Order: sequence, then C-alpha cells, then structure tokens
Amino acid sequence: MKSQYVLPITIVVAGLLVAGAVFFVGKTNHPSTDSTAPARLTVRPYDPAVDHILGNPNAPVKVIEYADLECPFCKTFETTMHQVMDYYGASGKVAWIYRPFPLAQIHSKAPEEAAAAECAAQQGGDAAYYKYIDLVYQTTPGENNLDLAQLPVMAQKVGLDVPKFNQCLAAGTATKKVQDSYNEAIGLGAQGTPFTLISVGADAVSLQGAQPYDSMRAAIDAVLSQMPGASATSSTTTSGQ
Repeated sequence: MKSQYVLPITIVVAGLLVAGAVFFVGKTNHPSTDSTAPARLTVRPYDPAVDHILGNPNAPVKVIEYADLECPFCKTFETTMHQVMDYYGASGKVAWIYRPFPLAQIHSKAPEEAAAAECAAQQGGDAAYYKYIDLVYQTTPGENNLDLAQLPVMAQKVGLDVPKFNQCLAAGTATKKVQDSYNEAIGLGAQGTPFTLISVGADAVSLQGAQPYDSMRAAIDAVLSQMPGASATSSTTTSGQ
C-alpha cells in the first residue's frame, strides 16, 4: 500500500493533540504515556506465523498494539480496542494485532503472563489468545499484582487442556517469541505501554499511551477515508458510539 494513505493519520491525530485530546496519563513511575505528536514508522506487517489477530487478516488497516498485561493503561485500552473492533470489525476494513511488550523492569510477572497467552494460542489459536489476555486483564489488579498461580486456572476457564498448557509454560517455548516482540517494540521507539501503531502495510503511525476511543476513531477514519473506493459517509460517527 502507498504511504500517502498513512499521512492523514499524522495530520488528524496531531490536530487532536493540539486540541487537547484526553489521555490516560499515569501518576506513578510507570513510563506509559507520552502526548507527543505521532511519528511515521516502517513496521513489520502482519505475519500469521507469528502474530495474533482479531478481525479480518486481510483488513487494509491494522491497529498494532504492543502491550504489557500488568499495565493498568493497557487494561483501559483493551476496552477501547474492543469498542473499536465492535464498530469496525464487521466491515472487514480494520483488524487488531496484539504483540507482547512486557516491561519486566517494573512488572517482573508480565513476561510469564505474555508467555502464558502464547501457550493459550498454541492450543486454541487467535481466538484463545484474545480470550486469555481478556481474562488476564479482568483478573489482575495490575502493577505486577497477579498471582501467577492463576495462569492455569485462567487456561481452564477459557477451555484449554491445562496439563498441556502447563507443559508449554514450563518448557519456556514462548519465551523467545515474547522477547523478540519486546525487542521489536524497542526498535520502533516504544517508551512505554500501550504503544500503538495504525498501519497500512508496512507504513504506520505510532501513538503513545492509552488513546481514548474518539481519538482512535478519528485516526482510523482518516485513513479509511483515503482508501480507494472510500465512501464519504462510510465511517460517520454516531452519537453514543
């Protein structure tokens, strides 16, 4: 896809920042949000052999989130992204890719939680992966306070074979994948979580922090409006959404 489809995101989101769009900025030492203008980046496109996706794998616009399961801002943004997918998912034009970015220096349990989600995916694919991370967010108080004994309990709750899940977790087979994803986020300039990219192919714009739903909608609509065959009314905002 051509890079001109990404340019409107920069314009629209930068305008939102200037206008005072609301961010869920942390008041702790968590390095999670940054209200600077979005940056243009080249990102690794969706790879079904590596990534987990919610929505149409062939969607022209993909929201790529690098996140930490112990980050309270990621927990907030999880709800936002489900709202985004509820709105855009049926059209097949927008999909959500979640990539682990555990900040072990402040959340020592997060890498194991991320590996547990990968073990869930080994059994149940992308559907199990998203069910599992949803349940982790629902269960953890955040800020490294999840009891890791709950990991197999959550596996059972989402319908996994618990002995196989435990074997996967004990073997550490997902550890390298989680670390590779972490390194990838650092290489892209991520300074905290969630670190979000709105991408068209390899072209992307980065958004630091837990962007609110309206900001995500505005950024996504800016890109969709530039796609070939876009309708001027196809992404009209409806009150209450």
